[in-house]
Amino acid sequence: MKQIAIIGKPNVGKSSLFNRIVRERDAITSEKAGTTRDVKKREIEIGDERAILIDTGGFDTSSELFQKVTDGAIKVALESDIVLYMVDGRDLSDEKDKKTFYKIAKKVKNIALVVNKLDNDKLEEKLWEFSDFGIDDTFAISISHNRRINKLIEWIHEKVGNQKVIVDRFDRIETKGIQLESEISVSIIGRVNVGKSSLLNAITKSDRSIVSPVAGTTIDPIDEVFQIDGREIKFVDTAGIRRRGKIAGIEKYALGRTESMLERSDIALLVLDASEGFHELDEKIAGLVDKHQLATIIVLNKWDERIYEYEEAVRIIRDKFKFLYFAPILTISALTHQRVHKIYELLFRVYENYTKRMPTSQVNGIVEEAVRKHSLPAPKGRVLKIYYSTQFGVSPPKISVIMNRPKLLHFSYKRYLINQFREKFDFEGTPLIIVSRDKKNGDREKKEESY
Repeated sequence: MKQIAIIGKPNVGKSSLFNRIVRERDAITSEKAGTTRDVKKREIEIGDERAILIDTGGFDTSSELFQKVTDGAIKVALESDIVLYMVDGRDLSDEKDKKTFYKIAKKVKNIALVVNKLDNDKLEEKLWEFSDFGIDDTFAISISHNRRINKLIEWIHEKVGNQKVIVDRFDRIETKGIQLESEISVSIIGRVNVGKSSLLNAITKSDRSIVSPVAGTTIDPIDEVFQIDGREIKFVDTAGIRRRGKIAGIEKYALGRTESMLERSDIALLVLDASEGFHELDEKIAGLVDKHQLATIIVLNKWDERIYEYEEAVRIIRDKFKFLYFAPILTISALTHQRVHKIYELLFRVYENYTKRMPTSQVNGIVEEAVRKHSLPAPKGRVLKIYYSTQFGVSPPKISVIMNRPKLLHFSYKRYLINQFREKFDFEGTPLIIVSRDKKNGDREKKEESY
């Protein structure tokens, strides 16, 4: 599968082109230069061909952090099959741009110069100013005005599929994100600067997520597909979350994007900082995981700088995050890679529990035994009766208790039933949902389940 990299200075339109190709508002775009700080990947379809499209951070050497972004972008470009080198057509080309372009062109055969923001015919006359790049594959486009994008897409398709294709309109190129059935989606979530990006780098053994002591370095959820034992896992490093009062502008949008990523995730790695006390914000972030009913692993990072011993840390976590009582706790150091390898096995086990299906006979047996051990309550003298129980969903496992007065079954008894299931089956790392329903809805549910 060929790899396509979009590179260039900040604010030349890289993320806008990326979004246009993947057909969604994915990478964060803004008038503020340097919005994309990390490398972003999507598997796409162009016609009948598949490729990996990559959006990189802008070239900027004004600080150590942005130098890392620049180095990372150039590294990605040199490893790609196709490079779209973007420039702003309203600005004059400079020697730094040309020097970087020539460096990449020496290594990458399929490279195009994409001159963006030529919004009208008059501005398009400025294209000749970029002739000193010395490349025939030069495209004058305007993403915001939808000008001349077709020819660029045709060129990409030709390079991806080694065949000529004629495109009348951009919309005829079908591009979409693809998620394989075997893929496990894992979100790495936590406060700013708790080590989420360092953890992603340690897990995937790469340096694609920019790591810096500057809090809030990652603002755009970025992902890395990693294969372990033949199984693909997509790790998403989400933007660090700040207190509401400190969220503004681009980071507010990133927070919304983080929630969107959680909606599409299977497992959350909730990263806490062992080098300092736990914050109220940690609990609020954990609440997002609970809200989306995700399988969860609590990762206590920076364990080499811990301020608590293990037993005390576990006690505090269990006290503060009572609703995540099912989540295993793993102490690591992303910086030194201490115990990071244990995450792999834990992910598979937790995912297996998260997607577990139980035979209806076993579900009924556990509920019947639980009722024998602890009779159903009779609120205000009204007798409750369970007819049968069945599992009606996974991710997380969901069990329906079919009964005569479902609204009267107290949450404490549901919690008791959940504990009975946890005693019989391994549900470590996953929430377990029990709902009570009347016989009419239960029979309909059972019928749907049988298909």
